[in-house]
Amino acid sequence: MKKQKIIIGSRGSKLALIYAQKAKDAILKNIVISPEDIQIKKIETKGDQVQNSRLSDIGGKGLFSTNIEKELLEEKIDIAIHALKDLPAVETKGLITNSFLERNDPREALITKNNKKLMELKSNPTIGTSSFRREFQVKNKRSDINCKLIRGNVDTRLKKLYNDEYDAIILSYAGLKSLSIKDNVSEVFSVTDFIPSAGQGIIALQCRMNDDRIISILKKINHKNTFYRASAERNVLKVLEGSCETAVGVHAQIQDEQLILEAELFSLDGSQRYYDKKVSTIKDAEEIGKKLGEILKKKSNNSYKK
Repeated sequence: MKKQKIIIGSRGSKLALIYAQKAKDAILKNIVISPEDIQIKKIETKGDQVQNSRLSDIGGKGLFSTNIEKELLEEKIDIAIHALKDLPAVETKGLITNSFLERNDPREALITKNNKKLMELKSNPTIGTSSFRREFQVKNKRSDINCKLIRGNVDTRLKKLYNDEYDAIILSYAGLKSLSIKDNVSEVFSVTDFIPSAGQGIIALQCRMNDDRIISILKKINHKNTFYRASAERNVLKVLEGSCETAVGVHAQIQDEQLILEAELFSLDGSQRYYDKKVSTIKDAEEIGKKLGEILKKKSNNSYKK
């Protein structure tokens, strides 16, 4: 009988390949297969190619996933690995994203050259971020902050900081920890102070909807609590029809079989903030996400959309 290999498709960045290796290790722990029969294939995405523009100006969230999904649909790979926060809220036809590795730390981190915290930075500091959400959140804490676009992988962004292009930069703490460079961090913000992007810190595993073999493998490595948290957070986005321009933070926690979901949404110019919080059982994760999305939509009167 012919051996059935598994090909995992991933972006080629150092961080993406660490996540792909985590997925490979999880599969090896859960099914009988030799390591050489699981291959990791690097796939370049448009988001990797264009480094000097906001994602919303060059095509939005799908920039980091479209090329990988194309290879999945064409059966050139069997599993696609994504940072969940980079995936559009609506699933691509023919594909399914129903399996997640255990969530990494979802918090945001501030990096400065002199180890100063946000409130200790000089007057009118320049902070690097590519996210409208982070920009509005940080300006909500300090109105004198200037935010300047920064793109590129973690190493590139750190280089720009140390070349004096910025006074500080904000990055996902999970990425820094995975790359073992958390010593550079000056401050880690709580998920209440800076509500992260929906799905931040979650590695999503996607496959073809008709691939029963891979679906059954992914079921074995799916982390249940992360699945419920992802479902709640993503359904807020679906209702809001969130894009890269939507400044929205969503975070779900699970305590004693209860799911606590909170979200904040900013108007297009960042001048208005709309917040709400809901609690439900974990089995109602999808419904609570939809409800919270509807509440924010109503509160904002669509002021978050163009």
